[in-house]
Amino acid sequence: MTNARESCIYEVNYATPRSFGTALKSDLKETLFPDDPFHEFKNEPPSKKAKKAIQYFVPIFKWLPKYSLRFFKYDLLAGITIASLAIPQGISYAKLANLPPIIGLYSSFVPPLVYAVFGSSKHLAVGTVAACSLLISSIIGEKVSPVDEPELYLHLVFTATFFTGILQAAMGFLRLGIVVDFLSHSTITGFMGGTATIICLQQLKGMFGLKHFTTKTDVVSVLHSIITHRHEWRWESAVVGIIFLAFLQFTRYVKQKKPKLFWVSAIAPMVVVLTGCLFAYFAHAEKHGIQIVGDLKKGINPLSIQHLNFDPKYIAAPIQAAIITAMVALAEGIAIGRSFAILKNEQVDGNKEMIAFGFMNLVGSFTSCYLTTGPFSKTAVNFNAGCKTAMANVVMAACMLLTLLFLAPMFSYTPLVALSAIIMSAMLGLIEYEKAYRLFKTDKYDFLICMAAFLGVAFISMDVGLMLSVGLAILRALLYVARPATCKLGSIPNSSLYRDIEQYPEANGIPGILVLQLGSPIYFPNCNYIRERILRWVRDEQASRDADQAGSDIEHIFLELGGVTCIDITGVETLIEILKALEAKGIKMALVNPRLEVMEKLIVTKFIDTIGKENVFLSIDDAIEASRFNLKSSK
Repeated sequence: MTNARESCIYEVNYATPRSFGTALKSDLKETLFPDDPFHEFKNEPPSKKAKKAIQYFVPIFKWLPKYSLRFFKYDLLAGITIASLAIPQGISYAKLANLPPIIGLYSSFVPPLVYAVFGSSKHLAVGTVAACSLLISSIIGEKVSPVDEPELYLHLVFTATFFTGILQAAMGFLRLGIVVDFLSHSTITGFMGGTATIICLQQLKGMFGLKHFTTKTDVVSVLHSIITHRHEWRWESAVVGIIFLAFLQFTRYVKQKKPKLFWVSAIAPMVVVLTGCLFAYFAHAEKHGIQIVGDLKKGINPLSIQHLNFDPKYIAAPIQAAIITAMVALAEGIAIGRSFAILKNEQVDGNKEMIAFGFMNLVGSFTSCYLTTGPFSKTAVNFNAGCKTAMANVVMAACMLLTLLFLAPMFSYTPLVALSAIIMSAMLGLIEYEKAYRLFKTDKYDFLICMAAFLGVAFISMDVGLMLSVGLAILRALLYVARPATCKLGSIPNSSLYRDIEQYPEANGIPGILVLQLGSPIYFPNCNYIRERILRWVRDEQASRDADQAGSDIEHIFLELGGVTCIDITGVETLIEILKALEAKGIKMALVNPRLEVMEKLIVTKFIDTIGKENVFLSIDDAIEASRFNLKSSK
């Protein structure tokens, strides 16, 4: 092999391994800062570094100095439009969370102002969401009844919002966005679909005008409650609800057919609320079994920091609600912000968004707000209305301020059936049948993950459904780690390329040589599999060549390690075991293209001395050329 080695222009790098500190710094950078957010700070004087640091952590200082009237006219229109959606949604989702309706309006005033300061997305519109509202209601409602102890229930919701803000901000500062990545696209699709289903069924309480209803969220309990209390059904409420729902669905249809008329769908909920208020006031709807929201007081958010409840007797429920809703809110908000940023060829920093969400929920818990994030419907309206910056959230907050100061009592006549129709219309758009069908056609396991979330949420509970789906997704990831891909490489005719012979059947085997490619890190969970799989490749290949009378014995096996990003001590021991097993069969093993981290570990553990530097190559061609001098079959 030496003569062939001397003809190679490039040699394998056996440089001294990096120090522990250098390697750790590199690993932490790739893990926590894959986007290199501080690249703009390099080679800058201290004053500019301080300025850019402030602009990085408080984005308003970056875009506000450049703000102009030309942008404001777009943001003004967008802000007023999303405010018209925020009012009915705020009241509706507060009722869904079993909170006083005014809390929903409060939650569309303070949090948007906080997000405008710390948020990095230009298009995200802040508000409450149905899924988290129902999660809060179901988790905290199991501990404290919102009917029997409404004040304690409200205080625990504020406490849950406080913990959510702490968790989200901490994850952002610690650069733990990777945690949210475990909520896969399939999980989110199934979870949102299941949540939308049970929310729609729960709105039948308002549609039928029921006064008694179950506190459980699963489909069976909800349907049982509706049927059990059928003597409370009011046909007047059902007729009004169907009319409102039909109108809302018609406006959604108009928006789909003519996207430029998006504003028709955007203002439809406000039209329903205003029409419902007028109808309830002049027709004395309460006398006909149509319930209304009730008293809404004027005034801005009162402080609620003194109401945070850390009593050990109740603390478990807010913490549980905070952990689950924090993950769901982050996954939904960040995904929505990124999806709209991509349409404008822009980027959204997920970790900065976590900090912004954390701060707005933290401040919200001090000012009588409950959990907020970036809802899809409101963000879509904001985007289509032509918003240019986060100033649209400030405009929306200003509109909410005027509403709280002067207009809030007007909405006290809002029929509950109108709110039910608004929620049902919004939820029907979250049941994505086509996306689930596409998952079924393209990846059955992804479809299983999706359906686990959907069925678990619909028939057991929201937290159990989410955990089932996440568990299956993690199990799949572990299977990929424990059973990594390996393949046999062959030479593509008339080229210097080597590719998987299963994918490229025309690729030719190499006489006397078996080239195997490993495509994942070599860790303790997969070491046994890799060893057995390599030895099986050798056995099967030798049997195949024995069957072919023109074939030749395997004398060399090359392990192509370009796809192996790292290796642990168990992995090194496995390579030693494979080397000894092959030597016992009279087969020589060589390594091809080991990466930096792998090479460092092999040098430190003396494996390079064991296998010999002459058996480590830069490319498959180099390895083949060197091995030809010793191949019996080439004589």
